[in-house]
Amino acid sequence: MSQEVNQQVIAAEKTVPASNDTIMDVFVRGARKGWKVAIDNIIPNVLMAYVCIKILNVTGVLAWFGTAFAPIMAIWGLPGQAIMVILGALMSMGGAVGVAMSLFNDGTLNGTHISILMPAIYLLGSKIQYLGRLLGTAGVPGKHYPVLLGISFVNAAIAMFVMKIIAP
Repeated sequence: MSQEVNQQVIAAEKTVPASNDTIMDVFVRGARKGWKVAIDNIIPNVLMAYVCIKILNVTGVLAWFGTAFAPIMAIWGLPGQAIMVILGALMSMGGAVGVAMSLFNDGTLNGTHISILMPAIYLLGSKIQYLGRLLGTAGVPGKHYPVLLGISFVNAAIAMFVMKIIAP
């Protein structure tokens, strides 16, 4: 075998569990991969969002957003500052969770507010990244992006209405 083919076989053997692997081996390997995802992807997003909200709070910008968006967010029974969770979700789901956590710790949001916001986090999650990474790669014309993003906002608004009705 050539050197390149040999390296590909070795790499494939590392990713495919051997037939003699115990359930414990598979579990530990999966736990290590999960730990790496958490350390490399999730925790930095949540921490960055938490710090950004703290900065916005200290500078007074968060209070301004709260006042400016209070009438819109009141439609769902949310304080105006909850708009930051929506904006955070557009960038990153982990970031939106960090924003929600920070606002919860400050007493701005309560459990009911977070229940109402949760489907919006998932329905709007990481849209900015997806627009470029997925739609751009697939060759979808840019003129369709606003419609596709608008559909996500409509879905999120409907989901928040449903959660407002069923949340305690």
